[in-house]
Amino acid sequence: MAPGRSASSGNATASAFSRFWKRTHAPDYLGFAILLGTWMLMLVFLEPFHRMFFINDLRISYPHAEVERVPVYMNFVYALFVPLGVLIIYNLMTKASPHKHEVTYLSLGISVIMTSFITDLIKNAVGRPRPDLLARCKPAASTKPDLLVTIDVCTEKAHHLLHDGWRSFPSGHSSFSFAGLGFLSIFLAGQLHIFRHNSGGRDLSRALICLVPLLGAALIAISRCEDYRHDVYDLTAKECHEPHPYPGSEPKAGWNRLRDEEEAGDSRSDGPP
Repeated sequence: MAPGRSASSGNATASAFSRFWKRTHAPDYLGFAILLGTWMLMLVFLEPFHRMFFINDLRISYPHAEVERVPVYMNFVYALFVPLGVLIIYNLMTKASPHKHEVTYLSLGISVIMTSFITDLIKNAVGRPRPDLLARCKPAASTKPDLLVTIDVCTEKAHHLLHDGWRSFPSGHSSFSFAGLGFLSIFLAGQLHIFRHNSGGRDLSRALICLVPLLGAALIAISRCEDYRHDVYDLTAKECHEPHPYPGSEPKAGWNRLRDEEEAGDSRSDGPP
């Protein structure tokens, strides 16, 4: 084959790929696959930061609930498959175009996966103890109270049960449920035109329909407090250093409180018994 013909064929292939890349949602699917793969690797291999704790801290002394009100698989059902089913039924009833089918389901998937990725990344970086940490940890009998200790005092052998005790903030159930059901609520609000007065959409009945998914997501989030998997700060975080308020007049002092407590605990542990 002549060199000129080969170069022309290569340019045609590159041009066809460029058109495909620009005219389809291929970049979105690629980004979705990268997010999904990275998230799954994070779940398997990444361990959380293990924040130091007191064994007489009442905030982490709640019992460990063996049976959850909304287990993980049911959260997938409520926050992913139920919204997906509603979206499919709505698009079929309205005879939506193939393009609308595609972008609707792709957007839901991106919403859920991106939220899960960010949530779990923050969970592992923060390492906030769950309210039931001591029940998971089962500290050794010789552990001293009123002294900051590490994960080394724990006797629990189940790896996931123990390490998951430091994944309290932010709540994965809460973020996942609002990513899926919240997406459904926004989708319904747009399709029912509840913010457009001229289309007759500004009535209470349509607004209530859009509110139902948000109420469902809120109930899922509340169940995590009832199971003592999270406290209210994990579900509705206003400031990253909560529940430690500013101890003085210096605004940034609150950010340093836990660090100072950990350093003080280390210095006490280095001294004579």
